[in-house]
Amino acid sequence: MTKQDRQITTALADAIGRTEATRTQGLIAEDAPFDRDQRNWLNGLLSGLQAMAAAANATGGADEAPATEMTILYGSQSGTCESLSKDLRKYAKTKGFDAKISALDDFDPAQLAGIEHMTIIAATFGEGEPADNAVQFHAALMGPDAPALPASLNFAVCGLGDTSYAEFNQAARDLDARLAELGATRVLDMVACDVAYEDAYAAWKTGVFETGAFIAAAGASSAPEPEAAGPMFDKNRPFAGTLMKVDKLSGEGSAKTVNHIEISLAGGGEDLEYQVGDALGLWPTNCPLEVSELLAAGGFNGSEAVMLKDTPTSLRAALLNRLDLTTVTPSTLELWDIEKPDENSQIIDLIELGDLNLDPQAFVDGLRPLQPRLYSIASSPKAHPGEVHLTVGEVHYDLRTARKGVASTYLGQRLQPGGQVGVYIQKSAHFHLPADEATPVIMIGPGTGIAPFRAFLEERAAQQSKGENWLFFGDQHQKTDFLYRTELEDWASSGVLTKTSLAWSRDGAEKVYVQDLIRKDGAVFYDWLSKGAAIYVCGDATRMAADVDQTICEVVAEFGGMDADAAKQYVAGLGKAGRYQRDVY
Repeated sequence: MTKQDRQITTALADAIGRTEATRTQGLIAEDAPFDRDQRNWLNGLLSGLQAMAAAANATGGADEAPATEMTILYGSQSGTCESLSKDLRKYAKTKGFDAKISALDDFDPAQLAGIEHMTIIAATFGEGEPADNAVQFHAALMGPDAPALPASLNFAVCGLGDTSYAEFNQAARDLDARLAELGATRVLDMVACDVAYEDAYAAWKTGVFETGAFIAAAGASSAPEPEAAGPMFDKNRPFAGTLMKVDKLSGEGSAKTVNHIEISLAGGGEDLEYQVGDALGLWPTNCPLEVSELLAAGGFNGSEAVMLKDTPTSLRAALLNRLDLTTVTPSTLELWDIEKPDENSQIIDLIELGDLNLDPQAFVDGLRPLQPRLYSIASSPKAHPGEVHLTVGEVHYDLRTARKGVASTYLGQRLQPGGQVGVYIQKSAHFHLPADEATPVIMIGPGTGIAPFRAFLEERAAQQSKGENWLFFGDQHQKTDFLYRTELEDWASSGVLTKTSLAWSRDGAEKVYVQDLIRKDGAVFYDWLSKGAAIYVCGDATRMAADVDQTICEVVAEFGGMDADAAKQYVAGLGKAGRYQRDVY
């Protein structure tokens, strides 16, 4: 190397790599067979290349397109669809898409025309109805004046529902069909998930990004941003809670058996912390007597070996702990080669009345997995730290023979105090007390729908909240069905409960329901709304909640001086503002 060459290389090292070489103390070892100038030149060259490589990695490379925009919308009643949307967003990032998620009602349908890649995860509940945070979007899309959509809008829909309902996944089916009808391009057939949704959802998620439209549009993929760790205990990893107490709330002569359940969460720590308005997920076990009856009807002894998702177990153990013994699904009929039975038929009816001759594996293959039950929490953690309380009505009915609910009778009859039960907290995103404790609260919850409002009142009492509280409660008979009567009367005496409206449907010549009392006190009800009150409704979605919603609209129209359409828009506005929340099922 000439003197001139050394001068050039030294200058190059100074310009390109000396800073980096100094920081890294040199990439070329001191004992390498180079003189100082050569070592500096090589250090500079290698450091420069290293810097360019780092810059390329940071930007995704000059030839790589940035991640493609994508929209994920969800309609969620219990929080599952919202959780799946977050999971889909993380997965989308690894496939080259930068996804934004939103509840359907928080998304303006007018923006659909400007989107090219969209997925929807939508729950159906009640009689084929959309979730509460999807009602407005669903109505707008299904309306006769919904605008045409461009073929450039590529979409896929995943529905969550329950095959035991006649209108299985109807809300998701509506959205899927309507988007295509308006001109958007369906890239993947809609997947209609049953209550055991995990496998079907996973296949749909993978399938979306394997479609031509998504493959062609994918930009630079990247690892998803780390998110806060989820709770230790969930649906698939429940905590072993301990049953502390079962008290019968309904009186002698009541047509119902309603129990107050107390479960210890001791040892669960912060992973089982909850707020009032949250729900408790609980894993029941099937009744051993019903398992024995089913085994006898099928000609089994229970010791037969079967496989559940590649896990060997005995038939009796599978029926006790892992499988739904009641629900007949389309898969049941297909696998067992049965014509559509009476709509009220259950598994035992198919076995006892049919000549099926099933082997043990075919038998379990036709049963869907047992699922946890969600119960509105009836306690405030401020009043009962380390505990969770439930209000559970036992389900008993006749259908060819006497039948009963799995979880409600498990808690009320089979699980004994001191026994353990798998539980987890299901957080509610849309059913919590107002942040401002001075906000007036109207609570409407007949029957076991009173559960979250017992929690609300315990919370307001513990906080010494200044906000007024109005409870609408009712059932069949005051004498036998006045749940939590002593507590409610004490709260009324202390001033925690400002106003109580009670409806007893079988105590008079005419049936009186909570919606009748809303209408009767319509002027006061509207005055509370004018003062900023928040409304909460808990209970049956199909009848009570629908009637209450209609009555609220009528009261707003009458005392707010509005026509029917304006009143509905007013009530819808309450929902968007978080002032009208429902925990309905």
